[in-house]
Amino acid sequence: MISFDLECSMGHSFEGWFDSLEAFEEQIEKKLVSCPICNETEIKRIFSPVAFKSSKNKKPMLPDNFDYKRLAETVITYIHEHSDNVGTKFTTEALKMHYGVTESRSILGSATDEEEKILKKEGIEFFKLPSPEKKDPQH
Repeated sequence: MISFDLECSMGHSFEGWFDSLEAFEEQIEKKLVSCPICNETEIKRIFSPVAFKSSKNKKPMLPDNFDYKRLAETVITYIHEHSDNVGTKFTTEALKMHYGVTESRSILGSATDEEEKILKKEGIEFFKLPSPEKKDPQH
């Protein structure tokens, strides 16, 4: 069995268990997988945290040679490729989605400390993402 983190077109995240990647793809194609929240059948796999479990010690562990920098770069790239960059309008867009004025989607942008307080007060979940330095293509 294999577990995938999934997301429906309405933005609901959930977990699904399948016999194999092929079984997952076949079930998705036949619209046999649906969101447990809204029953939507437009489903996609989303990024999953990486961990390995040892049968000796029950704690999740990562291999000694795990490339944390590459993982971080992959996460940052994924977020940038799958989010609308709304810049300084982050708070406004988050509030619109929260109150159903606009359709829910992944957004990326910036907010002041005061705007973050407003989002928290309204019950809007968000997380801060450090922005890595851009690499100079000359180096």
